[in-house]
Amino acid sequence: MTETESIAYDVVVLGAGPVGENVADRTRAAGLSTAVVESELVGGECSYWACMPSKALLRPAIARADARRVPGLRQSVQGPLDAPAVLAHRDYYVSHWKDDGQIAWLDGIGADLYRGHGRLDGPRRVTVEGPDGERHVLTARHAVVVSTGSRALLPDLPGLAQVKPWTSREATSAHAVPGRLIVVGGGVVATEMATAWRALGSDVTVLVRGKGLLPRMEPFAGELVAEALQEAGADVRTGTSVSAVTREGSTVVALTDSGDRIEADEILFATGRAPRTDDLGLDTVGLEPGSWLDVDDSLQVVGSEWLYAVGDVNHRALLTHQGKYQARIAGAAIAARAAGVPLLETDPWGAHSATADRAAVPQVVFTDPEAAAVGLSLAEAEAAGHRVRAVDVDMSSVAGAGLYADGYRGRARMVVDLDREILLGVTFVGPGVGELIHSASIAVAGEVPIGRLWHAVPSYPTVSEVWLRLLEGYRDA
Repeated sequence: MTETESIAYDVVVLGAGPVGENVADRTRAAGLSTAVVESELVGGECSYWACMPSKALLRPAIARADARRVPGLRQSVQGPLDAPAVLAHRDYYVSHWKDDGQIAWLDGIGADLYRGHGRLDGPRRVTVEGPDGERHVLTARHAVVVSTGSRALLPDLPGLAQVKPWTSREATSAHAVPGRLIVVGGGVVATEMATAWRALGSDVTVLVRGKGLLPRMEPFAGELVAEALQEAGADVRTGTSVSAVTREGSTVVALTDSGDRIEADEILFATGRAPRTDDLGLDTVGLEPGSWLDVDDSLQVVGSEWLYAVGDVNHRALLTHQGKYQARIAGAAIAARAAGVPLLETDPWGAHSATADRAAVPQVVFTDPEAAAVGLSLAEAEAAGHRVRAVDVDMSSVAGAGLYADGYRGRARMVVDLDREILLGVTFVGPGVGELIHSASIAVAGEVPIGRLWHAVPSYPTVSEVWLRLLEGYRDA
């Protein structure tokens, strides 16, 4: 192996997904020299195996479902989706798994890219094993940033290795529609992929160990999504665990704890995530390999003055947009410390504090219906000791919803802190509600008083008029 001389940078970033790219963008904008290390494709999980391909698969399914709810249009969209066209469109959105455009972007901001596997090798030092056997040694004057993301976590089940199950990667990159698909799990990946592949023609069976789908949202979110999946022809079984799996020829067989035998062509396990930190040299700086990294609100690893962990690896909020938000915070904090400028640590909503990770995390689940939430659920708010009231609205009562879709079904909830009269959380479920959630994020993050929200007048007739119904519900209770 050929080793180069040590090269010094102000900042070294491990991982060139959206999070690492955003850290590099912010540190370069501050005038700091920055190196980025990536072992796979520049652009990361989101660009090639998660956000982008999954939404490219889901968009035709959602658009068709919406069209079928519009009088005068539904008869024109009764046929099946053109699966090859959908998959080709997905391939276009992932740039056919080529990262030339992302590399050009890094070049454009002036960051240096190192291809290969990067590992910590003591404080402020990173070694990179390149694809052709070369070995680079990088040192960081100010910060090393770990933004290597997470990977699918597979359960320890008899026969699983031989079955070669799908994870989220295979589910979003498959080049053919399986005739039968088993989806194990009830979270975001499970519900979105069940929605997408059912719409593309798969006979889908969803096996959920818990009581329902989307357990981290308000209970009605999972109930409405499960109802819609069943109406679309999926078999959704709750309270069901997989005890073993085998592959008999081309057929996957899943055995459940209740003794059922379910056959399929493929099986997707969407049962959790693990940090990609097991081979990063964490032990060389006194940290546990394979662990989530504990950080403060500036994203600095607790106990370190130079190591940062941004995105999934810190386990604060496993969402691309939240990781990019953290990247902006971390980049600003690194730049301030490098310049000797005091951090705004006294301001919980300041430029150097990722406060939204605790108070205002938004998420959209692109199922049919969509489910969108920000902040705390009712149960979370009560568990945290807040004195709260939940206000619920059947979204079919909103004029704009009825125009959006004939027979519109959906529900909204806002959780009000009664002592401060601000919103702690908002949840919407229904067609098209993903576009409503940013208004809720502003209300929650901005701690906008209920009295002021009365003066944010929703346009008529739009689905956003649900805000008026929620506020009336609070006033009239």
